[in-house]
Amino acid sequence: MLPLLALALAQSASDRLPPANPLPYTDADTANVLTPVNALLAAVAARDGAAILAQVRPDGSATAAIERADGTRAIRRQGWAEFAAAVHPGPERYAERLLDPAVETDGDVAMVWSPYVFTVDGRVDHCGADHFDLVREAGRWRILNITWSQRTTGCGG
Repeated sequence: MLPLLALALAQSASDRLPPANPLPYTDADTANVLTPVNALLAAVAARDGAAILAQVRPDGSATAAIERADGTRAIRRQGWAEFAAAVHPGPERYAERLLDPAVETDGDVAMVWSPYVFTVDGRVDHCGADHFDLVREAGRWRILNITWSQRTTGCGG
């Protein structure tokens, strides 16, 4: 009975999965997976559609699972060209911060999973979890798809 209680307590202690790999990554290839992810987030912050497209495979997509403050939900999917075209220059400063990303690789396939916080002019706009799936082509990691949850409540900021 005691081992079952200990297992139950351990499972209830956290509802999140721990990062798959410790940070900083000691495996250079695993660290390289984050290169296009970080470049894509920098391109969004710079509001540079061409820089976004430079990090992705054109046959992929960007999908958001949105939870509005009133509890309604929606799924929004865009191809990369549509996603990049929607990024317009403007006066606001965008920033997305990944929180303890988990990276997994198997040959030429990789995934990155991370909670994130998105700010506009330094204020939290929304948060959720990002899931990037990537493929390596000709020695270079490229993002095939990104799927993220998006909410405006419970962002801690």
